[in-house]
Amino acid sequence: MKCPYCENRKTKVIDSRAVDEGSAIRRRRVCLSCDARFTTFERREKVQVTVVKRNGRMESFDRGKLETGMKRACNKIDVPPDVIAAAISSIEEEIMRTQRGNAIEAAAIGDMMLERLRQIDEVAYMRFASVYKRFGDASEFQQELGELRTEEIDRSA
Repeated sequence: MKCPYCENRKTKVIDSRAVDEGSAIRRRRVCLSCDARFTTFERREKVQVTVVKRNGRMESFDRGKLETGMKRACNKIDVPPDVIAAAISSIEEEIMRTQRGNAIEAAAIGDMMLERLRQIDEVAYMRFASVYKRFGDASEFQQELGELRTEEIDRSA
């Protein structure tokens, strides 16, 4: 690792600790030439996953799109940002763990989003479901709401 001050290649790690729930390592280093201290981060490389859209077009997986969809669904609802971030991270981890560099259907990612939103907030779930499932009229909205209510009753029984 090069020193950012004098560009000497001889440095020594003086402290290491896990950050971001163990997905990265923060290292404090000291340059053996100029004694400057600096911090580096080591993160594992993400597996590249291709998303197959409904129209057959393919694109690289983008965590930002998950964030946008989740935030839109939770807009003006009292959902803490850390809950949203945890849901996004769990979806991303599931995708990376199960796909291992292969393609995944966009519909599978949408289903994962629906599953997480169902656990977070019913209104956010219905907002996302109405767009994702392309409700054509109010009857489809009512049908989805009925299924959501039935699942809640089954879980509480």
